[in-house]
This record gives sequence, C-alpha cells and structure tokens, in this order.
Amino acid sequence: MSTSYRIGLVGKPSVGKSSFFNAATMNDVPEGAYPFTTIDPSVGEAYVRVDCAAPEFDEECTPNVGYCDHGTRFVPTKLVDVAGLIPGAHEGNGLGNQFLSDLNETDVLVHVVDFSGETDLEGEPTEGHDPRKDIAFLEEELDQWYLGVLEKGIDRYASGYTTEDDAIEEELAVQMSAFKTNEDEIKRLIRRTDVGFDPEGWEDADKLELAREIRKETKPMVIAANKMDTPEAQDNYEEITNDPEYEHLTIVPCSAHAEKALKSADQAGVVDYRPGDEDFEIVGDISDEQEQGLEQIRDFLSEYGASGVQAAIETALFDVLEVTPVFPGGANGLGNERGEVLPDCYLIPPNSTAEDFAYSLHSDIGDGFLHAIDCRSNRQLGKDYEVESRDVIEVITTN
Repeated sequence: MSTSYRIGLVGKPSVGKSSFFNAATMNDVPEGAYPFTTIDPSVGEAYVRVDCAAPEFDEECTPNVGYCDHGTRFVPTKLVDVAGLIPGAHEGNGLGNQFLSDLNETDVLVHVVDFSGETDLEGEPTEGHDPRKDIAFLEEELDQWYLGVLEKGIDRYASGYTTEDDAIEEELAVQMSAFKTNEDEIKRLIRRTDVGFDPEGWEDADKLELAREIRKETKPMVIAANKMDTPEAQDNYEEITNDPEYEHLTIVPCSAHAEKALKSADQAGVVDYRPGDEDFEIVGDISDEQEQGLEQIRDFLSEYGASGVQAAIETALFDVLEVTPVFPGGANGLGNERGEVLPDCYLIPPNSTAEDFAYSLHSDIGDGFLHAIDCRSNRQLGKDYEVESRDVIEVITTN
C-alpha cells in the first residue's frame, strides 16, 4: 500500500539506468548502450525493506502486497525510468520536454551516474570522462527548466494580469504548482535566498538561485554511483566523495550489473540471495567461469556492503524524503476480520499524525476518527500523536 511515492530514475543515456531499473524491478526493459533505449517512461514496482513487526507478536504476517522474507518486509514503491537526458533538454533537445514532464510525476530522483568515466555527456563511449560533469549537467538542466517556468510567473506578475493585492509568492505558486510546491514554501525559499519580495529588483543570478532552491526542495536527489565494480569508478568515487564541493550530495556506490546478475542467479536456483544483502550462497551447480564471476561480485559486495541498488532506493525514500513505514493493526491486535496478519505496510509522509494515518487508510476512516491504539502497548493515542517508524496502529472510527 505504498504506491503513492514515485522515484524517478534519471541520467544521460548509456550509464546503466535501464540496467538499474531492471535490477530493481526485474522487468525486461530493453537495455542498450545507445541513446533513447528508453523512450516512454517505464514504471515498475521496486521494493524497500522494513523490519516486519509480526515476529514481535510471535505471529507470521500475510502481506497483501509485497512479500516478507525471514522477518524483512519488502514493501512496494513505484520506480519511473525516464528517457536519457542530453545537454540542452530544457530547450527541447533530444526528448527534452517529454523527459521534463515525466519528471513532474516523481517525488524524489535517483541520478544514475557512470562513475567509470566511459561515457561522455551525450552518452557516447569514451575514456577518462569526469563524472562530476554529469552531476553538474543534470542539475543545470533541471535548474534551467525551473527557471523557465519561474520567469513565466514573474512575467505574469509584472504584466499586472493578477490583482494588485496578489503577492509574488502567490503568482509563483500558481505558475509552479506542477512541481507540487505552494505559497508558503515559495515564501520560505524567497526568504532563504534573500532576493527580496519585489521581482523588479531581481537580477538574473537571483532568479536562477531561487529556481535552484525550488528545484532542490521539490525534486531532491540521490546520486547512484554506478559501475563501481570497475577500478576507474572506484578511483573517481574516492576523489569525489572526498571533495568538499560534493559534501551536500548523497552518493551511494552501486553496481546495477551485480544486482541483476545475483537476482537472475537466484531466480535460476543457482544462488540464494536476498536483495540488499551483503552476501549470498551458491546453492546450484555452476561452471568454473560462472563461479569466478560470482566470486568477483562477492568481493564487490564485501567491499561496499551491498550492490547499492536497494540502498539507493531506500536512501531516496527513508533518508531524503524521510518516509515513515506504519502497519495498520486490527480489532484483535494484528489481524483483520479476514484473519490476515499485518496484511499492509503503509509508507506515509514524515511528521504524520494518527489522524493523518487514518486518512491515508481511507477518507471515511479519517472523517470518523475517534482515536488510535498502539498495538504493542495497548495505549490509546489521540489524533495529534506523531506516528513513528514501524508503529503498529489500530484506528478506531465511527465509519
């Protein structure tokens, strides 16, 4: 029950973005080292891991969606693989406009970057390309896109099309509503950038700074440092993560290739592997060559703690968006009238209250909210109780 969050996979062509998508969702999107392999945004189901609450009650859960594996609940979320972006997308280059409108459907971005430096800015094969250029170019493209929309709002405001009483933040909130922003947020960001509330006094640099702040707030980003199973990528990763200029970024080392190989081997019964784990067990008959390949993957997992695909998705939801996983309890503690045990795990916004949680279950349940019950302690919770990660909560409602 977590499909309201959508993670956008972005990046230039040929960086392993489709491989990352396939590894995360095990869908068969065409993979190819050439631009525009992915033309329509592919939407797949990926999973985030949550420690299941059922074992604490000596119960075994029966998930409606996702699955549970040895006490780890795999809760579904949506992953959107967007067409590869090339320089000038905000001016309509490549599939620019399509790319940018697809992004509007997402809550947080995972920027897949080829840290091996084997692809240039257009996604063509090369050697020694600096991944920093990719990080910068994508942020600049998004900033320019936001700036274009921001300037339309400024023009409307300047034209006197709005009433004299309207403040600039109201006009910008209307103009930029597709980015899921609002008047209060725009007002806060105008204050943060200190550009003042009179757009006539804004220089070009002020407009760009405000556009960038709105972009960072509404499209936060995680960098998936892909192809980290190559020595070149490891050197670049070391250099970039030690560069103070990149301290503001969340960078997750990853190998989409390793994750895909392990999941395929697991499905074929060759290995026993659980997504996100730092090791696996070989359980089938394999050739010496296959064993050698798997041992190389094992070395990589051992070095970085996991393949990084699962970590990038979870970092986006749990660390960047600070989403809270909550289990709805039932009238007899954990179960519902159908005898299911903790069938659902909801992913809800940070700082949600018990009443907010009731509304996320159903608007009628929220409308009739009386109180909630903490199924661990049997304590009664009021509507303003702030829900915590992995709470098991029963909602008492008149509806």
